[in-house]
Amino acid sequence: MPPGRIQATVRIPGSKSLTNRLLVLAALADGPSTVHRPLEARDSSLMVDALRSLGIDIDQSDDDASWKVTPGTIQGGGHVDCGLAGTVMRFVPPLAGLADGPVTFDGDPHARQRPTRPVLDALRELGVQIDDDDRGALPFTVHGNGAVPGGEITIDASASSQFISALLLAGARFDKGLRLRHSGPPVPSLPHIQMTLSAVSAAGVSIAAGVDGPNTWWVEPGPIQANDVTVEPDLSNAAPFLAAALVTGGEIRIPDWPRHTTQPAAHVLGVLTAMGAQTRHDDDGTLHVHGTGDIAGIDVDLHDAPELPPVVAAVATLADGATTIRGVAHIRGHETDRLAALRTELTGLGADVDETHDGLIIRPRPMHGGVFRTYADHRMAHAAAVLGLAVPGIEIDDISCTTKTLADFPGMWTSMLAEGHTT
Repeated sequence: MPPGRIQATVRIPGSKSLTNRLLVLAALADGPSTVHRPLEARDSSLMVDALRSLGIDIDQSDDDASWKVTPGTIQGGGHVDCGLAGTVMRFVPPLAGLADGPVTFDGDPHARQRPTRPVLDALRELGVQIDDDDRGALPFTVHGNGAVPGGEITIDASASSQFISALLLAGARFDKGLRLRHSGPPVPSLPHIQMTLSAVSAAGVSIAAGVDGPNTWWVEPGPIQANDVTVEPDLSNAAPFLAAALVTGGEIRIPDWPRHTTQPAAHVLGVLTAMGAQTRHDDDGTLHVHGTGDIAGIDVDLHDAPELPPVVAAVATLADGATTIRGVAHIRGHETDRLAALRTELTGLGADVDETHDGLIIRPRPMHGGVFRTYADHRMAHAAAVLGLAVPGIEIDDISCTTKTLADFPGMWTSMLAEGHTT
């Protein structure tokens, strides 16, 4: 049976997006770096293994959950397992271009459907030989020769902001740096690019946006400084827990919520507030989210927060009116086609869901139990868990996919439910 009003404190592990950006910069730095409170999950483990395959030493033995990264000459001859991690399949090839030999890349079956062409084509134009049989996707081989000439490049990054971040993270190590321009439809999730700019700048690199007009970025060649950095909690992974407060009319408390962040999932607070939640941020950094017992339908553009649509869609099925989610056509290319998957699964459980060219329209109807398929997508599993708080009999076909960005989502969810509730 669904719980009553949940009352719980939930500690959220470090941000996947920040962890993997900081690991890449540390691997390219001019000395050892320490990354404190990194995310320990499949995506970050895949990044650690990828960097190790390139000859980077990463010591994870610290009991205080701090990883020491010691860079060195980037080595060829290895293989990178990308799993289903977009940050690995897109951020690591520019490093492989700096290697002293070939590096092969492959991943999970669905990873072969995720686009990487803009990064691969950009690296070719910057002087790197790549074999991919013109697939523009996994598997492929990067033939590094120890250096990337660099220079000016124009790409279409309308399918993913990661294409831009991948090049910006490594650009300082290119011989001539990088002059990057986007040409095409709007780039999704611009806050993720701002996250990259902030991380690269904090490593002492001269980097700038908009110097040559909109959708342009400059990275000057030069050293990347070693750093001692702490990773913020992953606000994307906080979304289902915060939604639990709204769905059950309870309260969720999350310690160490940043007051200022480049994480796009910070939009979750505005979205949940619009849907009926109340929020408070204490002086000690603890975020409180209260459900009021009412859930409102909304019209929301989530173009810059592509992790949020599954959880927002789940909450929307329980609202008092229709919800329109806009601006997220690009999430068709994420771990699965999230728009089609959400329409199929929510409709199958009773909701009235239409798929539009760039989002969903969700009209609440009485929901019933049944199997909710995740399509190996962790965000789909989060949506199912939220829905199960209000609808009896929801079964998740593959909860293990949540290890992608949370080592133990089921344990955290169970602990939240067990901590306390009122009826």
